[in-house]
Amino acid sequence: MLSLFTQFADWLAYSIFGLSPESKWGSALQFFIEDTSKIFFLLIVMIYIIALIRASLNIERVRDYLAKNNKFVGYILGSFFGAITPFCSCSSIPVFLGFTSAGIPIGITMSFLLTSPLINEVAVLMLLSLVGWEITLIYVLIGMGVGVAGGIFLDLIRAEQLLQPFALKAYQTADFSSDEQPASEKLTFRERHEFAKTELLDILARVWKWIFVGVGLGAALHGFVPESWFADNLGNGQWWSVPMAVLAGIPLYSNATGVIPVMESLILKGLPLGTTLAFCMSTVAASFPEFIMLKQVMTWKLLGIIFSLLLLSFTLVGWLINLLYVV
Repeated sequence: MLSLFTQFADWLAYSIFGLSPESKWGSALQFFIEDTSKIFFLLIVMIYIIALIRASLNIERVRDYLAKNNKFVGYILGSFFGAITPFCSCSSIPVFLGFTSAGIPIGITMSFLLTSPLINEVAVLMLLSLVGWEITLIYVLIGMGVGVAGGIFLDLIRAEQLLQPFALKAYQTADFSSDEQPASEKLTFRERHEFAKTELLDILARVWKWIFVGVGLGAALHGFVPESWFADNLGNGQWWSVPMAVLAGIPLYSNATGVIPVMESLILKGLPLGTTLAFCMSTVAASFPEFIMLKQVMTWKLLGIIFSLLLLSFTLVGWLINLLYVV
């Protein structure tokens, strides 16, 4: 399915607009067309499906299970759910809003949101073929660990107070008072469809322009910043190369699947594995375009806290893997 977006972008950029695949403008435009079409398609499909499921499920039972049982188990489950769902952060926003509206503790919700862009099954399979099961397992455990640790910390500081007003209101008005579970209201398919359509249009109206801004920035850097720059400037293994790689990934945009081929290219060009992973994790989970999208549901203060946690985590991960890989 995703190859269709590549074919469409190639056709539009190279055949219709007549740009060369070797040119900077051609590469940037192809990236922009492919990513925007792919993101909008996935966003529309996932928002609709998730909303359709939400209209059918007794979300209060899910909420109460996560909220009232062992909270540490909730963090792990939130992180695990994030790991097995193939969402980038922009398409995780509707799930985040659904959890928030259901009153699930913000830390558990954030465990999901932090892990979701870092890990998916396609990226894991590609990483297995690239670096083997040991490094892949380390990557998965680290990704889930970042989600769990971030969720615990954000619950400790009561991060729900730092949501955007509409998200905070949804969280605060969730009903925690009753231990009795109300009977699920049986909705017709038409009613569920109308609910999903309304939610889809509402969320798209808030985020569409930020998708264009974010992917446009990523496309410009993709087309005009030589890939060899990273290996040339960050490939000597100095201690500062890892935090520098993390910072270099911030302006870029990709998902976990799309960044794996970049990872392979950087490793082949001599960039240390830990530095490469730190750069790619930053690109996927701490990129500037992604945070522009998340601004729709969080205040700048909460984004700053999450941003700092991620940068610190990825830097420590890069140093650790460089040490282990050398040994």
